[in-house]
Amino acid sequence: MSRESVVLITLVSYKLLLILVGFWASRRTHSSEDFFIGGKKLGPWVAAISSSASASSAWSLLGVSGAAYTLGYSALWLFPSVISGYLFNWLWLAPRIRTLANKTNAITVPELVAGKDSFSRYISYLTSFIIVFSFAFYIAAQFQAASSTFSATFDISSTKAIVLGTAIILLYTLMGGFWAVSVTDTIQGLLMALAAIILPVFAVIELGGIGALVEQLGNHYTGHQLSFTGEFGGWSAIAFILGMMGVGFGYPGQPHVVNRFMAIKDEKSLNQGKYIGIGWPIIVFAGMLILGMSARILLPVANDNEQVLFGVTELLFHPVVAGIIIAAVLSAIMSTADSQLLVAASSVSYDLKWGASNKAQLLISRLSVAALSILALLLALYAPEAIFSRVLFAWAALGAAFGPLLIILVMGFQVAGKYRLLAILSGFVLTVYFNSLANSPGDVLERVVPFVVAFLFAWFGREQRTS
Repeated sequence: MSRESVVLITLVSYKLLLILVGFWASRRTHSSEDFFIGGKKLGPWVAAISSSASASSAWSLLGVSGAAYTLGYSALWLFPSVISGYLFNWLWLAPRIRTLANKTNAITVPELVAGKDSFSRYISYLTSFIIVFSFAFYIAAQFQAASSTFSATFDISSTKAIVLGTAIILLYTLMGGFWAVSVTDTIQGLLMALAAIILPVFAVIELGGIGALVEQLGNHYTGHQLSFTGEFGGWSAIAFILGMMGVGFGYPGQPHVVNRFMAIKDEKSLNQGKYIGIGWPIIVFAGMLILGMSARILLPVANDNEQVLFGVTELLFHPVVAGIIIAAVLSAIMSTADSQLLVAASSVSYDLKWGASNKAQLLISRLSVAALSILALLLALYAPEAIFSRVLFAWAALGAAFGPLLIILVMGFQVAGKYRLLAILSGFVLTVYFNSLANSPGDVLERVVPFVVAFLFAWFGREQRTS
């Protein structure tokens, strides 16, 4: 049996499983609260793995390994940056935001930040726009990665590949809502972790061990690639490190991640989930950084650095294993795209308060999911860009818009309406502005400055502590 046949059988079996989960979840979805936050009944494993998997994406497998392949040692800054974001979210933010969500009966992040005053309506419109805008680019990057995966495996056009991946994600998200997304994200997150263990371990064994890997990198990397600050020195090197660490700033402000904390059923599940939720990214990101560096030796020449994962897979593994690994890559794509589709739909159909009946609200929600899928599909087809850069732009925009204000709110402060509005607006607009300029070292302007400005607005607008 050919490699393509084995891969196809593996993928078809996997997709059927996801669709079955969608049917199962549809039987548990009867209201907007069920559709968007699972009735706040998530256990530790589903909450932890699904939030971790949705916080990652195609960039955690394809982008991070590609960055390590191209940048060299300077890419290692991604590890402390990412892990610090997960630590902050699980150890500090999660228990506080769960308490706040239960106290206010909120089921979405925009509902938390909008408040209840004369500015609330304007904030709801603004948050809906920011989420739909950012997620359109983010989801397009996932569809683009799906296209790359299919094209690298089968002899089909990228257009057909993107359409096929979009249809599968859309089907099970429409059927089961939050439950379908959370359970499938858990399956997908476990597959991603498996791939992140198998690939780098076998790659390092092939090279003769960690010592041999480090030694051979000296012959395959340039001087800049062997430096922890890359091509930068002096103040530029400091800015580069701050910019790389700034990736971690985005974690508290990701609506598709934070809503998993809001959905955890009890304190016990939260305490158990934090160990799983922190262990998962350690495995995945460490594995992908090691893989990217190993690929530099195993595959000295690569046409696309974001495809080296597939090159190493073909070089080292039997077609059956290759099928599982490719399924894991598609899992990374789906685990982010489905969660973002759901959050964007909630922003349009729930947060804008259409005043419709429960049944009509669910219909609006599902139509919103379909509409955003089509928008992201068109972006993926007609506005291609590197997965790594597109994802980090959307990540930074959402993180700066929502993260600073959420932090102040869960500290127990109220924030005056105009300052809530200014915090959200400044974080988003400044990210878009700095992204439009020439790249700064480590994109420090884009990843750090908007977050700091938004935090200052929220901080100066704080009022008395809530009771």
